Amino acid sequence: MHVTTIRGANRTTALVARQDAVTLGGMNAKRQASPSRSVAAQTKTTSRGADQRGGSVRIIGGEWRSRKLNFPSAEGLRPTADRVRETLFNWLQRSVPAARVLDLFAGSGALGFEAASRGASSVVLVEKNAAAAASLRVNKQALAASSVEVIAADALQWLAANSQRTFDLVFVDPPFAEAMQLRVCQALADSGCLAPGALVYVETSAPLAAESFPAGWRVAKTKRAGAVHSTLLQIAPLPTAPTA
Repeated sequence: MHVTTIRGANRTTALVARQDAVTLGGMNAKRQASPSRSVAAQTKTTSRGADQRGGSVRIIGGEWRSRKLNFPSAEGLRPTADRVRETLFNWLQRSVPAARVLDLFAGSGALGFEAASRGASSVVLVEKNAAAAASLRVNKQALAASSVEVIAADALQWLAANSQRTFDLVFVDPPFAEAMQLRVCQALADSGCLAPGALVYVETSAPLAAESFPAGWRVAKTKRAGAVHSTLLQIAPLPTAPTA
């Protein structure tokens, strides 16, 4: 009886040992698998972080309403916020249809594509960052935006070389850190590319005095939204000939 008990105990001990081995083996397998899951999770996080280095904005009105515009990471690229664009295009609702539009620092294309969506006859997007310009071309193709032209060039250099083209509406929204809005406005005035009565929209990080702008430009609208100051300017139209 004693011997049987010992044998039973041995069998029980062996069984427990085998179960422990299986359990430990499983735990070790889990521990060995953990780094792989960790790498996968890290890769997913890294991938998500890479996505966040770029971004997207949505067109808020017109033919392409709610369509998404993707853009890459680029220093100083700061798409105009939805609420700012909504205010701007409320100001411009009677001026955009059939307008010839120039977006000198196109970036994400939010302003230029918005204008095209709302009926502008032509839109020229000028962007010197190669990756951003390539993204603009992808968005143009995705929207089948035949009225949009993408030009990879420096805004000031392009203005100096293209004085023959005339525009009714111009967007001036360079990176705030470069503080070149007034310089661009003067270059626009000197280029002769503005149609009589043209509108120029400028975004800045601080308000600009009306007298800072070129002669003959008047401030039509201004608004502040957070750190963004929006100014809409109108170029003095040509004087009308007196009637007989």
